[in-house]
Amino acid sequence: MLAKLSKRPSARGCAVRPCVGRCAATGAVGLALLGTGLAATGRADADLDRFYDQKITWSACEGTDLPKDMQCGEITVPLDYAKPEKGTLELALARYRASDDPRGSVLLNFGGPGGSGVLGLAHGRKDFLGLTDDYDVVSFDPRGVGRSSPVSCGADATSQALEATDGEEMSDPRETLTQLREVAAECAEHSGPVLDHIGTVNVARDLDVMRQVLGDKKLNYLGFSYGTRLGAVYAARFPEKVGRMALDGVDTLTEPLAEQGLASARGQQTALENFLTWCTAELSCPFGQDARAARKQVVELVDSLDENPVPTDFGYEFTGQDLAGAIGQGLYTKERWPLLQRALAQLMEDGDTRGVEALATGGMTLPAPQRADAPLVEEEDVPLDNLPAALMAVNCADDPDRPAAGRLTRDLARLRTAYEEASPVFGRYRLAQVVLCYGRPRGTDYIRERVKDLDTPKMLLVGTRGDPATPYRWTVETAERLGPSAVVLDNRGEGHTGYGTSECVHRKIDDFLLYGSLPRSGSSCGAEDDDRL
Repeated sequence: MLAKLSKRPSARGCAVRPCVGRCAATGAVGLALLGTGLAATGRADADLDRFYDQKITWSACEGTDLPKDMQCGEITVPLDYAKPEKGTLELALARYRASDDPRGSVLLNFGGPGGSGVLGLAHGRKDFLGLTDDYDVVSFDPRGVGRSSPVSCGADATSQALEATDGEEMSDPRETLTQLREVAAECAEHSGPVLDHIGTVNVARDLDVMRQVLGDKKLNYLGFSYGTRLGAVYAARFPEKVGRMALDGVDTLTEPLAEQGLASARGQQTALENFLTWCTAELSCPFGQDARAARKQVVELVDSLDENPVPTDFGYEFTGQDLAGAIGQGLYTKERWPLLQRALAQLMEDGDTRGVEALATGGMTLPAPQRADAPLVEEEDVPLDNLPAALMAVNCADDPDRPAAGRLTRDLARLRTAYEEASPVFGRYRLAQVVLCYGRPRGTDYIRERVKDLDTPKMLLVGTRGDPATPYRWTVETAERLGPSAVVLDNRGEGHTGYGTSECVHRKIDDFLLYGSLPRSGSSCGAEDDDRL
């Protein structure tokens, strides 16, 4: 679940086909990252000493679209923390320096999973300038994401995945499972060894290495959407290292992917209906002025493109499922509704797919294939499907409740019906995120069993009532699960996450991170002229 900050697209992940979220939707951007020096020390855990005691070298980031005041660097982490001698990965980092002497760093994760933290920090610059009063503001490309050993499934595999969830194919569940096993094999082939060591538990271990390398005794952290899951896992794994932690757009820690997908489909369907009500009040709406008729037209448009895809300059055909992904990205905040309206008008009136392609891909060019066992890759070489491939890899690795072959075979028809009832536009798109876990190794049970009843300093959890990606009830459920450490701020607004759209939420998160000032648990942010705190 990528967070929404300012006016850039976001997504609670892409299912399949080339689809890039807000953090990676800025075009081909080159970054020059310098190596790190490793030093041995005499600590007890000698196998990990060299990672915790390395020194990071910062330098100006190279790239025409990157802020001049942003610095870039890299660190080395073990591929497998249980066997650190097995190999290493390089992780890309970026930061804005504090305006004065910093008290330390605050680390940011923008969600996805699969969003590039380096690009997210670059293009969310103005949102975080207030934090530089006291902190160096740092973000990173997690393992498997962006320049940090990016995973991929390849163009052929993603097309095959869409076919596997087609109505005709799913009438023969055995054939569907065969195709899904082939997709999993393609992902393994294109991604290299990092695919076996991806997932939130490993990224939380990486976070702790970053904390130490940055010179912080405690982790100060701001996580959005999926980034809230990462923050909660870190707090469970390293409770004594938790500093000030704010989680905005709180993810579930307990629901299996099948339930998460249904929640996302319902949320996006509601957001679509709200968008169409707004659109049909305008004379420029390409669907006319009848909201009910407009809902029917959107379904027909998606179905039509699935039956007759349109060739694109990226070398693939733009389908109805690509359109569903593009629409989904345009729905995460009202600020993007005019852009979505114009893109749909271009498509419907002129047959021009460039607007919706820009929403779905962020205008990125198709790079050459890249295996994920190399050092940091150049930005232009990050696979176009990296975001959806990373999203699937992490979500599958985090979920121990995925159905086995027998159950999945029995449930395919029921699942398809349930998803289509939840949303005739987004149902199949979200179902693909569930079934694509088939053929992968079993997910960890750490999050289900260990991330609860935390003994940490107070953490700020922000839930938005009208969030189409992370329902407000997830904030309440996660807070109850985490225990007394969780302080809930109720954002009575719309859109995915609150920091980039609500001045009230923005102020309360900054006040907590900068000054340790927490709102009363259960208090709320309403309209900007009605803050009830």
